Amino acid sequence: MLKSLKVKDVIFVFVIKSLLLLSCNQSSSDGILIDQIEIEAPFEMPSLEFPKFENVETKLITEFGGEPADKLKNIKAIAEAMDWAHQNQGGRIVIPKGEWHTGKIHFKSFVNLHLEEDAVLVFSDDPEDYLPAVQTSWEGMECYNYSPLIYAFECEQIAITGQGELRAKMDHWEQWFGRPSGHMENLKRLYHLAAQNIPVDQRHMVNDSANLRPHFIQFNRSKHIKLEGVTITNSPFWVIHPYLSTHVLIRDVKVNAHGHNNDGVDPEMSQVMLIEDCVFDQGDDAIAIKSGRNQDAWRLNTPTKNLVIRNNFVKNGHQLIAVGSELSGGVENVYVHDCEVEEGAKLGHLLFIKTNERRGGLVKNIFMKNIKAGRIDLGVLGIETDVLYQWRDIVPTYERRLTEIQNVFLENIEAGDVRFVSRILGDQEMPIENIHLTRVNTKNIREEKHIHEHVKGFEEKKR
Repeated sequence: MLKSLKVKDVIFVFVIKSLLLLSCNQSSSDGILIDQIEIEAPFEMPSLEFPKFENVETKLITEFGGEPADKLKNIKAIAEAMDWAHQNQGGRIVIPKGEWHTGKIHFKSFVNLHLEEDAVLVFSDDPEDYLPAVQTSWEGMECYNYSPLIYAFECEQIAITGQGELRAKMDHWEQWFGRPSGHMENLKRLYHLAAQNIPVDQRHMVNDSANLRPHFIQFNRSKHIKLEGVTITNSPFWVIHPYLSTHVLIRDVKVNAHGHNNDGVDPEMSQVMLIEDCVFDQGDDAIAIKSGRNQDAWRLNTPTKNLVIRNNFVKNGHQLIAVGSELSGGVENVYVHDCEVEEGAKLGHLLFIKTNERRGGLVKNIFMKNIKAGRIDLGVLGIETDVLYQWRDIVPTYERRLTEIQNVFLENIEAGDVRFVSRILGDQEMPIENIHLTRVNTKNIREEKHIHEHVKGFEEKKR
């Protein structure tokens, strides 16, 4: 075909083909490549896109005035390094070996924060270091609160990598675990503000009594994110929180956090994510999949969707996978496979879906396959539709919306001693539909194999 074209036409075709090839793996910033992973799943899973910082300029934090024990100098140095990398349209900021004290870190686009082996970033526990307040969230409700320790808002092509450690000092935050005086009153205030659709910029939760602890890492309204290799120790609140974000890769991360509400990863209203090869040692759920609470989530109207979780190891956690209870935006297309829970770990369920009459939302297409665990305090599968905790009596239901739950598949599950295999407590008005268990084996059942209310289409197969 090319023989019939003129020379200028051949050159034109070659140039166009070259540009198309470049567009497949290079971003708008010259030094950052966008790589792709094709991920197998029992649903149509888009290719995951994530940034590669192989060809960008690298600078040490010391080049911006950083000194290991000087918190203020390091706060300033990291901020200046972020500006440099962003303005350079791509840069790697390296934290060398040693213990470096800092306060909040606010990401900008096109930045790779890289921790060398034996490098430790120690985050202050002084709340003043996380002011001014930023747009964030608390358990599914948007507000202005203390900045997350690491915060990215409307960023793209960002990464945290390396074999170093992110560590939170906890002395002050631990005083807030016990819900100090005024904390619940402020949570009630935020609940009413959100339910009444008061603008987010009028929901200020930093005062002398709210005591809403910040997240460790929050990727807020961001895209093309990589978190790889690092160890994360301790956290004031949720540890890793992708929020309204897309194309998120979390790989080979070790999390050890046993404080109050210390979920390992909380994907919320986020889409196209892969969590793989991680180790979770948690004070709460290993992975808690969420999609906002009540009116806020209905306003944002963004389900958590297309999430694959594979090859992870759980040392401790309330659940391997929790869905909810903040799931008002919906959760769909989740595939969890080839994960293991350490023998002797304290675990409630392998999969626990929880909601209530205030949430609404749709949960569908949840797949769990090839999972190994020892003793489980409760059971393999739990689904409950009336989980309100302390909120049942302290705040009213503004609008009643039931959650539709359907298409849950568990296959090749091995567990030890359990209280039950499945406990599914649906709502009479909206029964739970289409639950399939295939080759779900346990060594011993302490009470009853299946405890079901208002379930349609339950199927159990041994083969």
